Amino acid sequence: MNYAEFIVFLEAAVRLGVPLALAALGETVSERTGVINIGLEGSIIAGALGGALGALAFESAGMGVLVGASAGLAVAGVFALFTLGLGVDQIITGTAVTIGGLGMTGAIYQARFGTTGTELSLPTLSRLPVPALEAIPLIGGPLFDQAPTAYLAYLMAPMLWWFLFRTSTGLSVRAVGEEPDAARAAGIRVRRVRVLATLFAGGMAGVAGAHLALAHAGTFAEGMSAGRGFIAIAVVVLGRWNPPLVLAAALFFGAASALQFFLQALGFDLPYQLFLMLPYVLTLAGLAGWVGRSRAPAALALPWEGDRQG
Repeated sequence: MNYAEFIVFLEAAVRLGVPLALAALGETVSERTGVINIGLEGSIIAGALGGALGALAFESAGMGVLVGASAGLAVAGVFALFTLGLGVDQIITGTAVTIGGLGMTGAIYQARFGTTGTELSLPTLSRLPVPALEAIPLIGGPLFDQAPTAYLAYLMAPMLWWFLFRTSTGLSVRAVGEEPDAARAAGIRVRRVRVLATLFAGGMAGVAGAHLALAHAGTFAEGMSAGRGFIAIAVVVLGRWNPPLVLAAALFFGAASALQFFLQALGFDLPYQLFLMLPYVLTLAGLAGWVGRSRAPAALALPWEGDRQG
């Protein structure tokens, strides 16, 4: 791999890692409160369609991102209603929300553009080079010549770390995910904290979906989320529920995905399925060797009586 090829590889790694980072950073906050949103995939695909429709309606990619975030938040609101409002199991509800999100976006897309679909031409998010940083050798271009949503991921990682580990509100968030009964006894409104965290995660997943449509692909296609919601949940675990590490884990998975394309381009005489599985094998290897030294929030995905008391 020569220098030019390595730069292309890094650019692909960042491009593939950013939507995972956006979704995973939001999910980190949600899981810190004890809520695991398996329906994250539904928020991402809703964000992608919302971003596309918003960009077309307002003729602005920026407005498309806002609409996409709202769509992702709305899907998360459905998840929160059933899990935190009615006490339904988080895993079952999340699975239903994912299936419903994929079906709903497909139906809306076909109703809007016909059963055979159409090739959308969308206003896209232009790259925004950062002066000085963009000129850093090797990493400057891949990291700092990106769409604005990429910089959102870069900024959110340290900001969320500071919020979770250096503020009293962040302490409350973590307390809710560890001991919800003790948190309630201390005067923390457990359900409110969990609802807000879940909605935040949905909004971030919606931004991730809008990034897919408006910065990554430049169009919308049914099912284009392609399992990224589930991958983002794995990224949270790989990042040990710590925002900067989650960002690094997302870029790691992006690099693994870019590596499969690079190896295929080299023309190795191997079944292409081996290259497709490479990112997941590397991620599983990372989980096996890294996560054993970390601990998930104690109340993660566990039913809590307060969610059933109305």
